[in-house]
Amino acid sequence: MAEKFIKTQALYDFLGLEPFILLGCLIAVAWIFYKFFLGEATEERHRSIRNHFRTLMRHFMALSFLFVFFIFLNSSGSQITEAHRITPYIALITYIWGNVVFVKTSRLIVLQYLFLGSMKHGVPLLLVNIFSLILSIVLTFWGISHIFGLEIGPLMATSAAASVILGLALQDTLGNLFAGISLQVDRNFEIGDWLEIVSGIQKTVGQVREITWRSTTLVGFSDELITLPNRFMANAQISNFSPPENPIVRRLIFRIAYGENVELAKQVLERVAAGIGEIRGIPAPWAYVSDTTENWVELKIIYFIDSYGSQFAIGDKIFTRGIDALKSHNIKLARQVIDISGTRGASTQET
Repeated sequence: MAEKFIKTQALYDFLGLEPFILLGCLIAVAWIFYKFFLGEATEERHRSIRNHFRTLMRHFMALSFLFVFFIFLNSSGSQITEAHRITPYIALITYIWGNVVFVKTSRLIVLQYLFLGSMKHGVPLLLVNIFSLILSIVLTFWGISHIFGLEIGPLMATSAAASVILGLALQDTLGNLFAGISLQVDRNFEIGDWLEIVSGIQKTVGQVREITWRSTTLVGFSDELITLPNRFMANAQISNFSPPENPIVRRLIFRIAYGENVELAKQVLERVAAGIGEIRGIPAPWAYVSDTTENWVELKIIYFIDSYGSQFAIGDKIFTRGIDALKSHNIKLARQVIDISGTRGASTQET
């Protein structure tokens, strides 16, 4: 009965020894790529990749069992009636399982290749999932055409109306999907980058954690998870504070009392900033006079950092160490002065 629906000869020809060996070689290529090119990955990434390989090997062992079972049934099918009946179904299961192993192996190779270019933070799974989906659809249509003997053209034509209805129902989901693809193609940011997203009066700041089919997930300063739809991301103004080679510029203000040694104060603040490990030595921190009044002189210290997420902790170190260093050099900080004017005269109160 199976011969009525399945082209058994075409299926049996495909389940030869050569495709099985080629699939095993493809898994070996993925393993060799991992061993030779991803040795510098973090331990967490190594565990993740090894888990992928363990899952892949379990599927390949199951495929090997099905393949050997099919070979046995096919060779003894003419002598055993029951074997002749179930052989096409075992062959079909073996073919489907082989496609699963092929898709998983190809997906793992693509994942490792993309990870090679972003070994520090990892890669978004969106592109890998899209590749797996497209490959699965191609293999499914190929199997329907060659094994079941169905014409794909008329089948796709009759499903056009259903596709339109499904597209309208999934309009938002598809919009987020294609927006996510465009974000990945443009590569304006990657996983691990610190972003500032502005849309109207809404402003969101966080570090990119993942890009999925529907949304982009960020981690905020307080480790809160922020989920933004990809369509929102595509239409917003995005500032990336994690460029590859450009440091992040930050500045802090100190006010010293008028009449103090300004040059000494600038040197003290520059030495303090240069002594903090998170601050770049090149370009070196530098201080300058940005404003002055009859009561105080405003000094601004400019410094360069690599981690946008550490800016507040670094700023706190500069403040506390800078104040202590100025005091140790007998440089007085400015005090707030409030002028109180009355009808009989003016007086000055110092707080």
